[in-house]
Amino acid sequence: QVQLVESGGGLVQAGGSLRLSCAASGRTFSSYAMGWFRQAPGKERDFVAVITWNGGSTKYADSVKGRFTISRNNAKNTMYLQMNNLKPEDTAVYYCARRVVVAGGYEYDSWGQGTQVTVSS
Repeated sequence: QVQLVESGGGLVQAGGSLRLSCAASGRTFSSYAMGWFRQAPGKERDFVAVITWNGGSTKYADSVKGRFTISRNNAKNTMYLQMNNLKPEDTAVYYCARRVVVAGGYEYDSWGQGTQVTVSS
């Protein structure tokens, strides 16, 4: 298991920007793909973005493409989510998670506690 701690959330006006960070404990951070998810009030947790172990490949939810950028710094055991042109519908608790390979595909086995992002109109 790894411990993940998100930070950087807050209150921002529509059109503004925030950068979230996810700090990981341990020495194996660079071995795993990492992802961002979000959960709005009364809704299920949704996928936002994922980045491979070396940052060579990324994938985004359609709702954030062109506005959000996922990145990582393995030397600092940290992953980031740069969020630009924020919209009120981006309001949610944002979580980072570690992706592991399992039979038949992937699963996310470690989660942070989340950081609140609120976008006012």
